[in-house]
Amino acid sequence: MIEISSAVHQDKIIELLNNLNKDGVQFSYKEKKGINLYFETKADDLEKASSLAKSAIKNQPWGSVLYFRVSPVK
Repeated sequence: MIEISSAVHQDKIIELLNNLNKDGVQFSYKEKKGINLYFETKADDLEKASSLAKSAIKNQPWGSVLYFRVSPVK
């Protein structure tokens, strides 16, 4: 599972990651707690999955200036 903390564009982040399938890594939205979004993933390497999610968000026109944090949840 990974956690993404962002105060804005949460709907866009959920839509982006739910539709992302890159290098065999997929995400599915699980829940929201405050500004934190939680996504399930079956990736073996959670650090790699977190990095992939961060990169995907930053590559969006709205994500390049977005302040957010991505971290693995064990």
